[in-house]
Amino acid sequence: MEGVVKDSIGNPLEMANIIAINQATKTLDSYAITNDKGRYKLDLKANSTYQIQVSYIGMKTLDIPFTTQDKNVTKTFILKEDNQLDAVEITYEMPVTIKGDTLVYNADSFTNGSEKKLEDVLKKLPGVEINANGEIEVEGKVVKKVMVEGKDFFDGDSKLATKNIPADAIDKIQVLKNHSEVGQLRGVTSNEDNIAINIKLKEGKKNFWFGEITAGVGNDNGKDLYLAHPKLFYYSPKYSINIITDLNNIGEIPFTRRDYFNFTGGFKNMNSSSGTGFNVTSNDMGFLSLQNNKAKAIDSKFGAANFSYAPNKKLDLSGFAIYSGTRTDLQENTERAYVNTNGNPTPPDEFTTSATHQKSDLGLFKLSANYKQNSNNQLDYDVFAKISKQREFQNFFSSITNRVNENQEQNPFSINQNFNYYYTASDKHIFALSAQHLWQDEDPFYNALLAQTSTFNFDAVLGLDTNQNSYNIAQNKRIKTNKIDAKLDYWYVLNAKSNLNFTIGSLLSNQQFNSQIYQILDNGNNTELNNALININNDVTYHFNDTYLGAHYRLKVGKFTFTPGVSIHNYSTKNTQLNTEVSDNFFRVLPDFNTRIQLKKSENLNFNYKMQTNFTDINKLAAGSVLNSYNALYAGNRNLENSLSHNLNLSYFSFNMFNYTNVFAFINYSKQIDQIRNQSVFNGVFNAATSFNSNFADEVLSVNGRFERRFGKLKASLGGNFSLSKFNQLINNQRSVSESFSQSYKTKLSTNYKKAPNVEVGYNLQINDYTQGNISTKYFTHSPFINVDAYFLKGFVFKADYTYNNYKTEEKTINNYSFLDASLLYQKEDSKWEYKVGVTNILNTKSLNQNNSSTTFTSTSEYFIQPRYVVLSLKYDL
Repeated sequence: MEGVVKDSIGNPLEMANIIAINQATKTLDSYAITNDKGRYKLDLKANSTYQIQVSYIGMKTLDIPFTTQDKNVTKTFILKEDNQLDAVEITYEMPVTIKGDTLVYNADSFTNGSEKKLEDVLKKLPGVEINANGEIEVEGKVVKKVMVEGKDFFDGDSKLATKNIPADAIDKIQVLKNHSEVGQLRGVTSNEDNIAINIKLKEGKKNFWFGEITAGVGNDNGKDLYLAHPKLFYYSPKYSINIITDLNNIGEIPFTRRDYFNFTGGFKNMNSSSGTGFNVTSNDMGFLSLQNNKAKAIDSKFGAANFSYAPNKKLDLSGFAIYSGTRTDLQENTERAYVNTNGNPTPPDEFTTSATHQKSDLGLFKLSANYKQNSNNQLDYDVFAKISKQREFQNFFSSITNRVNENQEQNPFSINQNFNYYYTASDKHIFALSAQHLWQDEDPFYNALLAQTSTFNFDAVLGLDTNQNSYNIAQNKRIKTNKIDAKLDYWYVLNAKSNLNFTIGSLLSNQQFNSQIYQILDNGNNTELNNALININNDVTYHFNDTYLGAHYRLKVGKFTFTPGVSIHNYSTKNTQLNTEVSDNFFRVLPDFNTRIQLKKSENLNFNYKMQTNFTDINKLAAGSVLNSYNALYAGNRNLENSLSHNLNLSYFSFNMFNYTNVFAFINYSKQIDQIRNQSVFNGVFNAATSFNSNFADEVLSVNGRFERRFGKLKASLGGNFSLSKFNQLINNQRSVSESFSQSYKTKLSTNYKKAPNVEVGYNLQINDYTQGNISTKYFTHSPFINVDAYFLKGFVFKADYTYNNYKTEEKTINNYSFLDASLLYQKEDSKWEYKVGVTNILNTKSLNQNNSSTTFTSTSEYFIQPRYVVLSLKYDL
């Protein structure tokens, strides 16, 4: 059945809902949402009787019986205004409804009983994806805020929600586009990039404690394996509590180091919107990262608690605490090709092996208060703290330098505070005061132990005592940061279509940098390197100030929204070291422009241009040399200047519920002028580097998009990512241009049957093409995959995931490897007990491969992973 839905005077109604209820089975057989022309299409069974319900906001619901035959039917529905507000009882809910900028998914319409966690439900929703990092993506944008019943669930990350919220507790999933946490600013600000998700719970899960306790045991070649996952949740209108724990040694990582460093706690970088780029960088020595969240052995202990409490209607309190402790063993073999420069010797290809043990204890804490005196006054305060204790011990062997033992330690912490006050004086005058303060203290320690027989080209430069049995060098660093960012915004609302925004703000930063390289003698004593040929000590202070004024005009004209703007900045920098000062003061005018074209209610096109001034922090200004590794010395340049970037972005989004099509695409282009780049001098594989402002512009072009469409119970998607970058550097005083072209193609076809097994098949292709100096390399990774999810015999669930990987160059295949995981579980209907057997890495794959490109080399690596293991587990639902 297809046709048009109109109002009483013949105008088509967009976003009208039509459902068809089979009168024999009393089930919802089909549903539709009309497009901008009022068209709908229902897939019905022949020779069946249906109850057709047609509804639209403000219109009286139409409820009529209809019997199909063996021919297609065209039918027009006319809805009348609902003056009496008499409502026809809706027997079945629409699987998807659209209310303004909010998409509401009815979870039960997309699930079949095999789903266990929120991520299993989200994967089945149109327009929603779970990326490789476990984060939620909507229209290609990562969702940073997840709420349950309107209350924040560990604000700043979506992975904890997708991995832990039970699927059987979910009633509705609300996707909130153009999300604004401040109602006073919703009409005067652009929030197109802000997407949040709110989970509505089923009635039996409100005002009750619910959760689960999972325990399991297994064996891996004589090693005892265990897992324990207790989880507890409580939600009521007044308060909520979430408790998540995870202890295991089977390689499951509930919270990685990457998650820790990317966890924002809901904080945003305020100065990025002003036209200034000034970010405080992390000073860790660069611990090895896990590949695909796999390693040779991983032991994890994780605990997290989240609460919210509303003592009255005006005040909301919330917060969380997270602890993650991991012990990780990594093993890797690497082949590295160094950049060739004309007329200069090139280091030979290097072959390395490494065995690494990591110990990491990470903690995050946040407290928030939100006070709304009335609709015109809102006050927010947040404090967010990070603290960690991290260790890495590496046994490293190089075909050039021989054996090296490396040790890294750090115990950094940071405290970030945020204050916001919003005041609406009248319908035309709105004020917002925002301030952020960052206090950060980092203390990375590095130690390298090389045998006297090892090749070590820095011994003379550092002035080492060569009469020792080994080269034992160490480095202490201490970096302290105090940064405050504050601004006052004023909006003057001209009319319903336009407003003016004026901003005055300032960013103040003070950093201190101290470092020292020293030698540890055979007797264990530390000795200063007084005979070093270079400066190996740092005592630096760096002050940065940006005071600015900004003005923006926002105008809506038909389908267009224009937002031109400009900001005027007074910059001041000063670094003090070596008993002298280097300072700079200047003004700069930075324009920006945004245009949004609302093609349809669910289709838009956005263009954004921004000129930005970028500054380095203290790390690249400290003139004394520091060890980045045993074979890499780096000395900053205190005379570095700012760089200027031109950033252009074009994006397109379409969500068509008439034919269940979702499309998004991004094009980003950036051109960096006077960009800070490295100047490197090689002596074999030993690299002495500094930084300089390049006279050559660096450019980056990236394209990202995905097309998704549903055909009945089938969902097909095709996506791709392209990134082309070009940047300049100096290698042995010769200009070297590095170019990379990365391509990623992803295609997928999946089913979503209620009673039959569901299958997902796809093919991923990754192509990395690197050109550095005279070296060109090209790597291909072909990865077809198939996933099976079957619910059968009223309680059994079988899942299997298989991926094949072919890793090759243009000349040869480097490695073929596959991953196959499978599990079988049983939970009787209405029973609280679940029994599960899971087998990970059934094919016993030993390693995987990756390639990498840096400013000085390209490399390909073999990375060893955990072998096959079997785990038996038992879960009890609370």
